[in-house]
Amino acid sequence: MKIQRALFVRGYSSFYFDDQKAIKEGAKQDGLVYVGTPVTPGFSAIRQAGECVSVLLQLEDGSVAVGDCAAVQYSGAGGRDPLFLGADFVPFLERHIAPLLEGREADAFLANAKFFDNVEIQGKRLHTAIRYGLSQALLDAAALASKRLKAEVICTEYGLPVVAKPIPLFGQSGDDRYGAVDKMILKGVDSLPHGLINNVPDKLGYQGEKLQEYVRWLVQRVAALGTAPDYQPDLHIDVYGTIGLIFDNDAAKVANYIAGLGEMAGPLKLYIEGPVDVGSKERQIEALGKITAQLKRMGSPVKLVADEWCNTLEDVVAFTDAQCCHMVQIKTPDLGSIHNIVDSVLYCNTHGMEAYQGGTCNETDVSARTCVHVALAARPMRMLVKPGMGFDEGMNIVSNEMHRTLAVLKSRPALSAIHL
Repeated sequence: MKIQRALFVRGYSSFYFDDQKAIKEGAKQDGLVYVGTPVTPGFSAIRQAGECVSVLLQLEDGSVAVGDCAAVQYSGAGGRDPLFLGADFVPFLERHIAPLLEGREADAFLANAKFFDNVEIQGKRLHTAIRYGLSQALLDAAALASKRLKAEVICTEYGLPVVAKPIPLFGQSGDDRYGAVDKMILKGVDSLPHGLINNVPDKLGYQGEKLQEYVRWLVQRVAALGTAPDYQPDLHIDVYGTIGLIFDNDAAKVANYIAGLGEMAGPLKLYIEGPVDVGSKERQIEALGKITAQLKRMGSPVKLVADEWCNTLEDVVAFTDAQCCHMVQIKTPDLGSIHNIVDSVLYCNTHGMEAYQGGTCNETDVSARTCVHVALAARPMRMLVKPGMGFDEGMNIVSNEMHRTLAVLKSRPALSAIHL
C-alpha cells in the first residue's frame, strides 16, 4: 500500500521550551515564566511555548497515519539540535519532504525510517525533531497497511519476541516536586519523582542541603502514602549537573555527597541523573567514570544515569562501552528516527547497561503513545511518563496505551503461553 499524500500541521506540544543555560545561571521565575534575557541561540525568551508539527500520511485505502515532530524542553543544550519552531519547518517539509513521501510503499517501516534518518537536504541531515515525527508516522503507516499493532511491526522487522508484559514507568514532577509525588504514590508509579533539580540556590542548596532534605521527605512520604505494604519505588532524581557545580566537579566530593544521599534513601534504590555537566561527550564520559568508580570503592549502591551529551545512538554506544555509569537515558526526540531508540535499548540490554527510555515533557500524546510501542518491543528497564508536567495526564496516556496494547497482544493465540 502506497502513501498518497503527506500533510504537515503546526501545533502545540505539551510543555515549553526552556533556555537551560539561562536557568542554570540563575534566571528567576515570575509565575510560569522566567525573567531575563535568553542566552541560547534561537530563543526569544527564557521560556517560550512548546511547538510540534504533525505529519499526516494519507494511504491508498483512505486511512491516515500520524506522527508528531517534537523536540526536548532544553533544546540547544548539551549538544542537542537547536530550537524547533513549526513556522520555520512546515514550508521546508512541504517543499522537500512531501515529494519523498508521496508514492512510497507504506509497508516497510525500517527501510523507510532509515532512509529519512539519513537523507540530506542541501547537504544537511534533517533536524532530529523531523526525523522523530516522520518515523512515528511511517511506523503508524506500516501498522495500518499490515493491520497490526505498532509494537508487532517493530518486533517483526527486528526479529524480536513479542512479550506481553508491562514496562516499569517513571513519573516526572516538574517544579511541583511535592504535590506530584503524592499523585505518583497514589497511582503506584514504579519510579519517581525526577524532581527537576536544575539550579543551586533554590533546589539543590549551596551545600546540597535542600536535596538532602527532599530525599528524606520522599522516603517518609512513600512510607506514609504507599497503598501497598510492598510498594518501594525507585527514587530517580535528575540534578542537571548542579552537584558538580557546588563541588567544582571534584569526583571524590561528588561521590561522597551522592553516597550520603543513598544512605538517606534507606530501603529505596536511588538513581542520580546527570550529577555533573562538563561540556563535552568525551569529558562527560571521563567525569562520570571517575564518580562511578569512586562510588564502587565506597560500596555505595547509588546508581548514576547519563543524560547530557548522551544524545544519539552513537553516544549511547560510547557511554555503554565505557561503562562510565549504571544507566543511560535514551532521550527519544534527540535520537531522530525511532528505530535508533530500538537499537539503543537493544545495545544496552546486551552490553550490561540499564536502559531508560526517556524523552521530554515537551512531547505530544501521539509521540508518547508511539514510544509505548517502541518500549514494549525493545524492553528497556523503565519508560518515562509523558508528555506534560502534570503527571496525571501523561500517566493516563502512557499507562492506558500500554495496557490496551497488552490486552490485544494477550488475545493473540500465539502468545497464550508467554503473556503472564
